[in-house]
Amino acid sequence: MSISTPFDKENLNSFSQSLHNLEQMYREDLEHITHALAKITNSTPSEIKPYLDTILLQIVESKKREVTSQKRKRAFNAWVKSHEGQDFPVLSDEAISRETIYGERD
Repeated sequence: MSISTPFDKENLNSFSQSLHNLEQMYREDLEHITHALAKITNSTPSEIKPYLDTILLQIVESKKREVTSQKRKRAFNAWVKSHEGQDFPVLSDEAISRETIYGERD
């Protein structure tokens, strides 16, 4: 049985390390979840584990994307604030008119 994941091979090592860390920290909880899922699905724990690993990897990736997104947002807001209070020249109505922008059209 093959389980496909949305992760490229380059990032797989990072995710594998994250998964390993989670497995170490929550070994008992993951065993309980695996056995419960095995019981519910009439499968063996070894059949359930690849699915559980995939779910955990997806959750870890989602959290990493969330953190990255928050960092980008903070950086953008800091950039915006760095421009507050500066006087920038205002363009005239003529400078932003359709005719000036597009010129004459046939």
